[in-house]
Amino acid sequence: MTTTTKPSVFQSYPKNFWIANSVELLERAAYYGVFIVITLYLSRILGFDDIQAAWISGSFSAGLYFLPTFTGAIADKIGFRHSLLLAFALLTLGYGGLALFPALLENQGLVEYGKTVQFTGLLEQDIRWAIIPIMVIIMIGGSFIKAVITGTVAQSTTTENRAKGFAIFYMMVNIGAFSGKTIVKPLRESMGDLGLINLNYFAAAMTCIAFISVFFFFKNAETEHKGKSLSEVCRALIKVLSNGRLLALILIITGFWMVQHQLYATMPKYVLRMAGEGASPSWYANVNPLVVVITVSFVTALMRKRSALFSMTTGMFIMPLSAILMASGNMITGDINLGFMQVHPIAFMMIVGIIFQGLAESFISPRFLEYFSLQAPKGEEALYLGFSHLHSFISSLLGFGLSGYLLDAYCPDPRKFADHQAWQEAAVNAHYIWYIFAAIATVSAISLIIYGRVIAYLDNKTKAISNEQAPA
Repeated sequence: MTTTTKPSVFQSYPKNFWIANSVELLERAAYYGVFIVITLYLSRILGFDDIQAAWISGSFSAGLYFLPTFTGAIADKIGFRHSLLLAFALLTLGYGGLALFPALLENQGLVEYGKTVQFTGLLEQDIRWAIIPIMVIIMIGGSFIKAVITGTVAQSTTTENRAKGFAIFYMMVNIGAFSGKTIVKPLRESMGDLGLINLNYFAAAMTCIAFISVFFFFKNAETEHKGKSLSEVCRALIKVLSNGRLLALILIITGFWMVQHQLYATMPKYVLRMAGEGASPSWYANVNPLVVVITVSFVTALMRKRSALFSMTTGMFIMPLSAILMASGNMITGDINLGFMQVHPIAFMMIVGIIFQGLAESFISPRFLEYFSLQAPKGEEALYLGFSHLHSFISSLLGFGLSGYLLDAYCPDPRKFADHQAWQEAAVNAHYIWYIFAAIATVSAISLIIYGRVIAYLDNKTKAISNEQAPA
């Protein structure tokens, strides 16, 4: 009598699967560690004002969402191994550039505070604009990662273990994101604004280790299949943009993601300026994925008998509440006593708002792709899903851009003022920022209801015409 031993989870997948997931963890740790404070780096280290820093970081984020479909087509042609090596080489070069670039501006804008050194910014230095090509290098490298890692996971799994394989992949993504954002606070506390520079050395080290891992251990599996050409991808993009109902859906959902992007665009500067330098915006941002992980299964089960549109609309109406909660911290006087610690009201209500934001995401994100695919013509779902993140491209530009103007108007940079009292007077209505984003989220939620009814009317009308034309 023979017995068969069930293979362990590590034996169930090939080596390429584990290498791809491991380097994805490293890349996410590098990216989120840098991105959560990218606007702080641009303002405090390089001296860009809030508006300039917002547009630069927003364009960077937008490119990371727009380019993967195009770089994915290139990756299909040159092979995944070469694509990963190219990506991690570019990322290491880019993050290293972010770390080394301030050294070119040596001793300008430096002020000593006790045992640390902080930057006052280089407001008159035109050379600071040279940071843009460095960020473009990171953007291109990151876009290859987005395209290749998911492709490797798909190729390294079978029909039987694919769902579990992608679950492992998303776990690695979240572990990387969590660890990257967690390291920011100790660096800033120990080194002041110099930590914003040295964080890039950490990111470069992570992507360099990933490069070495791919070079020695990742084998070029069957990746030289016929993929789409760049011209085919461009034609597909034009086709998607000419689809009225899809374009309307993208623009409506953009409102939700504009608010979600404020975790990176507005929240870090807002919290540090309003709650003080001891606040931990990078740690607060980790609350979002934590809530999603905890609630997404429950929400999905709760909504299983409801339509995707109903679930999405529910989430859209939670989002304005999230922004209002974030605003309320500015109207509470005195620290909040949690029993074991005292918390600044700005920080406490920001965390509460982020909890609701994560809950809203659990209602929306899992069902968006489902609903998006249903709006695509039959047989062309895969082509259209390749551009399902266009809403993130648009919301990055608009969300970050608007953030810069709102910070400048309601919660300006303290360095612009002669004393703290003058700044306090200028920032007395800082919470108005969140009211504006609450209004955007509300308009988007109402628009989604109108959209659903219009689509249902058009579909019923088309069905009625088809029935009339059908032969008796």
